[in-house]
Amino acid sequence: MLPSDHIWNTRIDTLPVDANSDKYVEAIGLNGLLHADFGSGTYRGAPIGIPFVIVAGDQPRVPVAFRYSRESDPGPYPIPPDAPIEGGPNGKGDRHVLVLDKDQCTLYELFSAYPQADGSWKAGSGAIFDLHSNALRPSGWTSADAAGFPVLPGLVRYEEVAAGEIRHALRFTAPRTQKTHVWPARHNASKLIESHYPPMGQRFRLKSDYNIETFSPQVQVIVKALKKYGMFLADNGSPWFISGAPDPRWNNAVLRELRRISGSDFEAVNQTGMMVNQDSGQALDPR
Repeated sequence: MLPSDHIWNTRIDTLPVDANSDKYVEAIGLNGLLHADFGSGTYRGAPIGIPFVIVAGDQPRVPVAFRYSRESDPGPYPIPPDAPIEGGPNGKGDRHVLVLDKDQCTLYELFSAYPQADGSWKAGSGAIFDLHSNALRPSGWTSADAAGFPVLPGLVRYEEVAAGEIRHALRFTAPRTQKTHVWPARHNASKLIESHYPPMGQRFRLKSDYNIETFSPQVQVIVKALKKYGMFLADNGSPWFISGAPDPRWNNAVLRELRRISGSDFEAVNQTGMMVNQDSGQALDPR
């Protein structure tokens, strides 16, 4: 997903550590444990993770009414009637709906999505991403994610882990963020101005000397990605929660091995030298 030279798909294992790294990590939680916010089965009756659905190019489009219409891409959106909703039909959380048009290579994402009796939808916000493009959201705009990011490209997906490699950055949350954002994020969602809080869009990586040999093979794939590609702070939420798609093939007991990793094992990186244009996700290879 997204061009090969997009910042989400670019390695950051050789980048310099950000000058505020220690403060950011402490603000999120030095002793907080990494948590896989995805898995198999259900939690409180709903699949664990952020689901998505793949549709063909002829999927009928339906209208969507947005609460934050000024920062949302207008519909119609190709949402099937049975599209999975994060948290399930009765979920009270973020209620993301992610739809990937495989023929047009276009991603449609909704936040706080609710289906209506007439086949239309209501949502807090929505965004459309051309996955062939490096274009970012307009400056200051949200998406279905607080940082203005696409959600799907940052999820851990079972097929990638089973294939033995994740080749993109991951998405994670932190409880308190700064009232600012850094490239490639486009939006912030906080009133906190203190500089020790991490800005939306800050990228972190697992330290290079962290020993991964004791982890199960599945978890090693995820941990290697955290070293090589890192993870973007994409939303406010629980500390060090990385996002993934639900799948019945996940082994929840194995995923819990990630809890051996604490906040102090991460560092923030400075990726400003990779930016080609502040309005583009295209990135220079730091190697």
